[in-house]
Amino acid sequence: MKPVYARKLFALSLLFASPLVLAHAGHDHADSSSSPPALRQEKTNVRFADVVLLDQDGMPVRLEKDLVSDHLVVMGFIYTSCTTVCPVVSSIMGKVQQQLGGRVGEEVRLVSISVDPQRDDAKRLANYARAFQRGPGWSWLTGSPYAISETLKGLGSFSANLEEHPPLILVGDARSGHWTRYYGFTDPALLVTQINRLSARRVHAKSTAIAGQAVQP
Repeated sequence: MKPVYARKLFALSLLFASPLVLAHAGHDHADSSSSPPALRQEKTNVRFADVVLLDQDGMPVRLEKDLVSDHLVVMGFIYTSCTTVCPVVSSIMGKVQQQLGGRVGEEVRLVSISVDPQRDDAKRLANYARAFQRGPGWSWLTGSPYAISETLKGLGSFSANLEEHPPLILVGDARSGHWTRYYGFTDPALLVTQINRLSARRVHAKSTAIAGQAVQP
């Protein structure tokens, strides 16, 4: 992230930062009702690289097969030494987890991928996750530099310069292949609305299929 842009984003980050981050910065926690909307969003296609990653428990996982699978997914991209954009992205996802409640881990999966695999090992991610995660269903991933770069390229979030990676959250349905990228500090309610929309599409598709089978001779 370029220095000038990072300073601007840091001012906005106080709207979303976790209590831990705010205490460190010496500010009170702001009301999320003043949350800025997504700066930009776009429909997209994704490709899941067939590589082995590591979760925060040090367990090997394949992103598509073991985590995304048949779920609705909210995915963020962070690195633990980032003090501006990344805590905001993680805090936004934490609020999404709170709003979705028990659906996370069942219908919905949350995934955070480190863009700094050389420094972010599993233990470091696990320590970082404690400031944001409340409950199951949220995986924090790292891996070899090759595995991470291939993963990020497939998801459209690769940046050759670590500090210039954009604030980005990806929301999608692995079953239908509908994915949307949200750039900027997105209101968590907007992300939850998209999850609900994708969930409703699933219900509609299932009911349509059942109705079609019923009318067959």
